[in-house]
Amino acid sequence: MQRNLFITFEGGEGAGKTSVLKAIGDRLKERQIDALLTREPGGIEIAEKIRAVILDPTHTEMHERTEALLYAAARAQHFYEKIVPALDKGKHVLCDRFIDSSLAYQGYAREIGVNEVLAINEFAIGKRLPDVTIFFNISPEKGLARIHTTRTDELNRLDVESLGFHEKVYEGYGEAMRRYPERFKIINADQELEQVIEDVWMILNPLLG
Repeated sequence: MQRNLFITFEGGEGAGKTSVLKAIGDRLKERQIDALLTREPGGIEIAEKIRAVILDPTHTEMHERTEALLYAAARAQHFYEKIVPALDKGKHVLCDRFIDSSLAYQGYAREIGVNEVLAINEFAIGKRLPDVTIFFNISPEKGLARIHTTRTDELNRLDVESLGFHEKVYEGYGEAMRRYPERFKIINADQELEQVIEDVWMILNPLLG
């Protein structure tokens, strides 16, 4: 059994990451496995305030470089204030999104450059990457259909981007997986939620005990 892992959940809009993370957290709690569950952007007060700025649907004039820098700033604060202390205490950390989101959304889909966005984030957090990344694989069309039927009261600035943008995000995740094949685990997110939870649990249970 490997201990003290940093695990991230990644995928496009509507992939179900947040719901699965909560369910996995409940199982870990039942088994008295010490783990911190958190999210990006956000997770702590300063980063949550930055999140509100980034995702505000009225901020349509935000430049893509501003967006990338804001994500990196929120990540740095979250990383050093919350993630690192938890890891130092011997806890597992499970995070809804991390650096791969920036590579896919800003680096690839916004066309800033994956290497450029990676450099920004290496400045923000060093070169500490997750130990395991679960990628929730679902087509952009199906993911967007989900959020437009279940989250109509809280659509954010990224939710309302064009299908073409989200298709590029999907391609961007493919680029991230090609760069870091050793840590990515791909699951089929186009299933009933209960089955997705089980598939993720099958991957994590041997690792987390």
